[in-house]
Amino acid sequence: MKTLLFALKGFETMEFSVFVDVLGWARNDYGYDVPVVTCGFQKEVTSTFNVPILVDKTIEEINSNDYDALAIPGGFEEFGFYEEAYDERFLNLIREFDKQQKIIATICVAALPLGKSGVLTGRKATTYHLRDAYRQKQLKEFNVDVRNEPIAVDKNIITSYCPETAAGVAFKLLEKLTSIEQMEVVKQAMGFK
Repeated sequence: MKTLLFALKGFETMEFSVFVDVLGWARNDYGYDVPVVTCGFQKEVTSTFNVPILVDKTIEEINSNDYDALAIPGGFEEFGFYEEAYDERFLNLIREFDKQQKIIATICVAALPLGKSGVLTGRKATTYHLRDAYRQKQLKEFNVDVRNEPIAVDKNIITSYCPETAAGVAFKLLEKLTSIEQMEVVKQAMGFK
């Protein structure tokens, strides 16, 4: 059950690392078959607070058929997040995953490219809810049924509020990749219960 973890320019490191850690604990400590492949538009991607990371693959190397899930951390506009988040190549990748009914897990504003791609039209989702809920208003402009709740799940798509929900999204992804029982084992081992 391979996950493609996509790091867009200006991604938040906390929202990126939670997928690495939760799925890493599942693989390393419990032998769950949940590998993670990191990806970006370039081999080196710089985060919101200027921390560079090297990814495994670039977007040109990706075939959605090779993955079971797409995980997308949010990021900051001031650090260029939407330059890549709204790139048509990325929007097409989102559409491919959704068309195949594969899991798409997003944290915070990473729901916005899903909205722009059209995969959330008429579906329930959420995104960043503070500062006058301006990001939720943006998401609603894409004809999304915006829910003011920490984590919203609509079939194969998981969306969430803000960084505080990051672990919850990663555990929900693990649950969808494995089972609720297997997810609970990892959650307890990591001290979340």
